[in-house]
Amino acid sequence: MTWFVKIEKGIVPKHIFDQYVPAHLEYVAKLNKLGHEAKTGYWKEAEGGMLIFKAESMEEAKTIVENDPLVRNKCVEYVIHQWCIVN
Repeated sequence: MTWFVKIEKGIVPKHIFDQYVPAHLEYVAKLNKLGHEAKTGYWKEAEGGMLIFKAESMEEAKTIVENDPLVRNKCVEYVIHQWCIVN
């Protein structure tokens, strides 16, 4: 599997965003049970955050991201990148 990164920025008020954080964390736990080695977090000094995970292809990565509760509930805008580790 290859590493992928979803870099996101919140686009709704914090009180709405926070309603979906527990579902997002449950989703990340589910991804880990399936072997995707997912980690999620936010930028301390700025708005937004990142989800890093493994997938078989960009198509699978897009499906994973599209099923994230933060994306499904239109809480974030995002970009997906394949991360090519060099060291």
